[in-house]
Amino acid sequence: MKLAICNETFLDWPLERALHFAAECGYTGVEFAPFTLAADPRQISAAERARTARLTEGAGLEVVGLHWLLAKTEGFHLTSPDADVRRRTAEYLSDLSRLCRDLGGRVMVFGSPKQRQLIGDVTPAAGTDYAVEVFSACLPALEETDTVIAVEPLDPGEGNFINTAADAVKIIERVASPHCRLLLDCKAMASEQDSHAELIERHRSLLCHFHVNDPNRQGPGFGRLDFRPILEALGRIDYRGWVSVEVFDYSPGVERLASESASYLQGVLAEIAEEA
Repeated sequence: MKLAICNETFLDWPLERALHFAAECGYTGVEFAPFTLAADPRQISAAERARTARLTEGAGLEVVGLHWLLAKTEGFHLTSPDADVRRRTAEYLSDLSRLCRDLGGRVMVFGSPKQRQLIGDVTPAAGTDYAVEVFSACLPALEETDTVIAVEPLDPGEGNFINTAADAVKIIERVASPHCRLLLDCKAMASEQDSHAELIERHRSLLCHFHVNDPNRQGPGFGRLDFRPILEALGRIDYRGWVSVEVFDYSPGVERLASESASYLQGVLAEIAEEA
């Protein structure tokens, strides 16, 4: 399993310093939040895209892809009842798929809770229809760039739409494309009735990306969640994708969160390997 980290963890750091520190911690991949690269990521020049890719490679990391796709944007919404808003959202996501490809990444994590929240009198069924419409409209760009939208369930504390893996699977199955797949997130899975391991094994055929964090919003190893059964389940399904650290509470300090999360995961993986 390959370890990655989300770059907004180092939001106030110069990019090159952040990348090299991540590599020193033992990560081999990085996810970029588009808003950390530019106010309007569509305006990032080809030269700047190539420079970011070179800096990442020079630090010894791979670009996993993008996440927080709609964060800090205006006028985009996955489940808007306004057809024009949905059209613009699909166009924006298509543009991001080209950025993702240009940086050398493949995974496009769709979390963005505020920009998928059901608003007004939009029902869950209508919201699902709208989400399918938007993701389906992105397929030509996703196919052209060989990128994948990873639909991310989020717990009810984050929003009111796509709160379970089953919710995400309904959308993915209707889009019916290998370019629309599932992301599972440890914090979100903790709100489901079934265990992390059960959810991983049930959805093995659709799983393309994996976020690790504790329900306390900090990194793995910083709370009560035992990651050994989770990593064992990923091993049982022969998961070959990225295991990416995403945290929201930075109170322990950026350096501690990044380094100790990696050390904890590496230690658990080593224990599993020793006993295999």
